[in-house]
Amino acid sequence: MEALPGATAGPRSPGRTAGERGATVRELRPGIGTGQPGEVARPSDAAEGTEQGRLWHVVLSVAGEATPLAALRASLERLAHDHSFFLTARYAADHAEIRYWEQARDLHDAAAIALRLWGEHKASAKLPPWEIVGLEVVDRATYHQRVAEGFGDPPPQLGSVHPY
Repeated sequence: MEALPGATAGPRSPGRTAGERGATVRELRPGIGTGQPGEVARPSDAAEGTEQGRLWHVVLSVAGEATPLAALRASLERLAHDHSFFLTARYAADHAEIRYWEQARDLHDAAAIALRLWGEHKASAKLPPWEIVGLEVVDRATYHQRVAEGFGDPPPQLGSVHPY
């Protein structure tokens, strides 16, 4: 697996802050991981060896009732602090867009993980009770091709949270 700049391999430790653990590879989820840091595999891989996970660029769009901007920004900053490979978030009072990298075996797994992100972090990051209204998942090569052709956003300042 090719790591992102500044990322180190290793599982996350709940309760540790991003500053204490640095940027780490996302923790492995039951049923898809082999137990080795930075590796993702199919459950049937035990007999076949393991398959390295790929990086997928995710854009998650959420929306709902208007939320005070200061509280929303603080929530998104907590999410950025807790989530490995977080790139950037843009927000307005009633919607937000989160961009990040996900490590997964295939697009199906990456999309499934992305669709759980908002709900899994709702309590810990104090996110508003918004719904997911959009999802885009593309492989690393497609993301870089789009940026090179001028169709994608330029690489953001890592971990930035800013208004539209």
